[in-house]
Amino acid sequence: MTTSPNPPSPTTRAHSFNAAAAQYAENRPSYPPALFDAIEELAGRPLTGARVADVGAGTGIATALLHARGAEVVAVEPGDGMAAQFRRTLPDVPIVRGNGNALPLADHSVDFLTYAQAWHWTDPTRSVPEALRVLRPGGALTLWWNTHALDIPWISEQSERIRIHFGINRVVEQNGSGVRSALADPTGRLDFAHRKVRWSRHVPIDTHLANIGSHSAFLVHDKASTDAFLTEERDHLRTVFPDEVVEETYVVELVVALTP
Repeated sequence: MTTSPNPPSPTTRAHSFNAAAAQYAENRPSYPPALFDAIEELAGRPLTGARVADVGAGTGIATALLHARGAEVVAVEPGDGMAAQFRRTLPDVPIVRGNGNALPLADHSVDFLTYAQAWHWTDPTRSVPEALRVLRPGGALTLWWNTHALDIPWISEQSERIRIHFGINRVVEQNGSGVRSALADPTGRLDFAHRKVRWSRHVPIDTHLANIGSHSAFLVHDKASTDAFLTEERDHLRTVFPDEVVEETYVVELVVALTP
């Protein structure tokens, strides 16, 4: 384990994405159409024509898909670098600065409040009341995470190497639906429904390494140590994928809660 005795704070990790926004936008995985089918099923209404606020929008990966689905989307993003990348990628989609703990949105103004890979950066004691404030009656708080398919040996082995090297607990990948609901709303005020959507993509080794290197644990770590890890990881991957095309497999963990 190569971490320091004083690990970076959650705020430091959250802000780390701003300096790597272009890397994030270019290499992070997207989401499959089946995810949005599941969102509509659990919400009991289509995204088409719905007013959606995508919070922690980052570079706009999820926002673009919601927009393509026919939703009227406004993005909410706190980070300078991520917001700048978002504007380059989606110049016609409105974006406002803010975060889930203090949403810059009017009361009862949206049908869907979406968090793609972002809810865990909020304080649920603040973000849950904010969600209830801005959602219309019958609106849907919709949270999801791309998690690694740990039933696949090479993915499980890589996850363990990352855990050991960076001294982290890969909670998001290991959570079950019940644990995820408890983390989403420790107060228990919301009643979440769950879905899991499995999907995969094929990418060059360089893209895969840039993808994992865009995660906060890598971004806040000592660069020399991170570079050494990624070099060793390339050798591991070449033994599994001699053609240097990696099949990344994900399980999207989706939780949806409807407002009264």
